[in-house]
Amino acid sequence: MMPQFENNIFFGGGGEQRQLVGDFALICQPADFAGMLSVSAFRAGGLLVRRGGLLAPAGIRAAHDPGHVSTQEDMSVPKYYDRRDHFPDVPYQQELSAEQKALKEKEKGSWKNLSDEEKVALYRITFHQTYAEMKKPSNEWKTVLGGTFLFIGFTGLVVWWQRLYVFPPAPHTFSEDWIAKQTKKMIDMRVNPIEGLASNWDYEKNEWKK
Repeated sequence: MMPQFENNIFFGGGGEQRQLVGDFALICQPADFAGMLSVSAFRAGGLLVRRGGLLAPAGIRAAHDPGHVSTQEDMSVPKYYDRRDHFPDVPYQQELSAEQKALKEKEKGSWKNLSDEEKVALYRITFHQTYAEMKKPSNEWKTVLGGTFLFIGFTGLVVWWQRLYVFPPAPHTFSEDWIAKQTKKMIDMRVNPIEGLASNWDYEKNEWKK
């Protein structure tokens, strides 16, 4: 007998009902099927979202890259930041080369034996930038301003193209002849004779008041 698929449930022969949830195959009797379904779904959901499970970030990365090893940066240790209000908590370069280690040992002696280049190298080991470099103005405003003008110019071209090829012609009520006739009609009807349009019209001289 071929199994039938209905509402995510496989019905097989002999009255048995089989449901596939994740990697589990559950066989239960019809009377207990509803309760077993909820329990199995709960367990399967817990398996999928559990730490390191199939839907966890590590599981997703492992599915796409089996050789990938997940690493997480330790945020409890101090980090280096270039700031002008205080010195950094840790030096800029924490893993030194053999030449830098020798220079650090030489630093413990008299600084009169250090050349200017060696002093600068020692500074660069501890700090990334000088105060002058940190205070140096950035040219980022040029990029922002250029991008703004580019966006405005492109928008203007789009609006101009739409006025030529997309927007319909202006209604006839916008024509000067229609506006003149409409104004004359409003004057004849004495629209707003106290402070409005009709109050500015001289009905005796048949012209606008001066």
